[in-house]
Amino acid sequence: QVQLVESGGGLVQAGDSLRLSCAASGRTFSRYFMGWFRQAPGKEREFVTGISSSGGSTVYADSVKGRFTISRDNAKNTVSLQMNSLKPEDTAAYYCAAKSGGYSRNSWLYDYWGQGTQVTVAS
Repeated sequence: QVQLVESGGGLVQAGDSLRLSCAASGRTFSRYFMGWFRQAPGKEREFVTGISSSGGSTVYADSVKGRFTISRDNAKNTVSLQMNSLKPEDTAAYYCAAKSGGYSRNSWLYDYWGQGTQVTVAS
């Protein structure tokens, strides 16, 4: 069992940066592939980025590549999302999620979810 709690969302201006954090409980955090997803009003939840259990491999959606960076600290049971050069289209609720096994962009394959944190980017 893994419980996830996101933090760090807020209201920023276009071009600003924001760092999201996800704190995980449970002794097995290091076994999970971790992903960040986002969902804007009226839209489906979409994959943003993910990181392997060891932290050695990352993957990004094309829309955030070069602007967002995912990282994890297995000793502290945390995964972070550094978001730079934010755009209004990045506005969404952001969720971290844990998946046993390897990488997937499909949200229905993830085992555990946080409650989400809102990111709003004003133009």
